[in-house]
Amino acid sequence: MSTTIDPAEVEFTAIRAQGAGGQNVNKVSNAVHLRFAVHGSSLPEAVKERLLALSDQRITTEGVVVIKAQTSRSLEQNKAEALERLQALVDSVATVPKARKATKPTFGSKQRRLEGKATRSVVKQLRGRVRGSE
Repeated sequence: MSTTIDPAEVEFTAIRAQGAGGQNVNKVSNAVHLRFAVHGSSLPEAVKERLLALSDQRITTEGVVVIKAQTSRSLEQNKAEALERLQALVDSVATVPKARKATKPTFGSKQRRLEGKATRSVVKQLRGRVRGSE
């Protein structure tokens, strides 16, 4: 199930990029902060819940996803990259996780476990001091 993000719900802020870049990095605001409010979005409720349940540092306590993109020298490429990363984040929670079915161990696995425990018990008993050899 692919859930697309409405570009009107995304807010972009142009900022100056960090790191090396010579004079260009000091005079041009090419990096982008993308802000996406999950609560006010048009995403399905189930996707919103799973997205907010993620323990991701890009999601604030108010439910706003903040993504910073600064790899390119072009503002438009950084916007496109930030949107792709947001879409990938939403796609990661769009599919419903499979429910785990509880199963019981097989009879054979129980027997192997008990045999291993008995073997270890014997090995540990033999580690004691030798008695009766006087």
